[in-house]
Amino acid sequence: MSRRLLAVHAHPDDESSKGAATYAHYVHAGAEVMVVSCTGGERGDVQNPGLVEMAMAERDMAGLRHIEMARARDIIGFEHRWLGFEDSGLPEEGEALPPNCFALIPLEYSAEPLVAIIRTLRPQVMITYDEAGGYPHPDHVRTHELSMYAMAAAADPNRYPDAGPAWQIQKVYYDRIFNSPRANAMYDALKAKHPDSPLLEELDGYRSWMRERPDLATTHIEVGEFFSQRDAALKSHASQVAPDSSFFFWPNDLQREVWPWEDYQLATSLVHSELPESDLFAGITADVEPE
Repeated sequence: MSRRLLAVHAHPDDESSKGAATYAHYVHAGAEVMVVSCTGGERGDVQNPGLVEMAMAERDMAGLRHIEMARARDIIGFEHRWLGFEDSGLPEEGEALPPNCFALIPLEYSAEPLVAIIRTLRPQVMITYDEAGGYPHPDHVRTHELSMYAMAAAADPNRYPDAGPAWQIQKVYYDRIFNSPRANAMYDALKAKHPDSPLLEELDGYRSWMRERPDLATTHIEVGEFFSQRDAALKSHASQVAPDSSFFFWPNDLQREVWPWEDYQLATSLVHSELPESDLFAGITADVEPE
């Protein structure tokens, strides 16, 4: 059985900060891995004051983010598709969303291209965000809604008949990579090995923030050998991630020793697998045809 994984993300760079080592792991193991970006990230602000391509960012942010996405794709080795919707931005409280942005497009319209991708790739597994989007960005929340809507629609032969033969995804996972046990383990290990490290203060602040979030992970994928690839992919999104970003203050050698996993929550499954899992494809022995 050919293993096929679909990951649905809101913006270019989300795939590299949330799951890139997992995708590299499965590509290396011979699986087909497809990443979908729902928007082009057009409304993203430059987060890197040292950006080499600042002039292009100021002139054509959408074009630059397409270039950055292609670099990340080539580093990890996944296939990539754009859904083509416009970034909704992150409006201030009470501020209206921009007209025709992704978060405002009715699901019945925005789902069709994703349904077509599902029916073409025929993935057994899909990764997306939870109901809150992982954090309350309108595009992340909409990505969850779209992913679940399109999964159901793709399995129904009466819906979107021009999008190809119906296909049933067997397992859905939510990203839980940023979690309290990981933060605590890293802090404790760093404190024991390097009690004077300046990173301890940053890690302590991070784990204090993570303490607010319940640990919902059910599935731990060992991907430590791909952490350097992950970091390189994330750094390719240079407009969004500075080299000194907090994403990179976790020493990779220590991560591999203490927490060599990326973590997910099994949200929906049509097959049985024992929890906790160590493989996103656990329990899948054959493709499932829609009824």
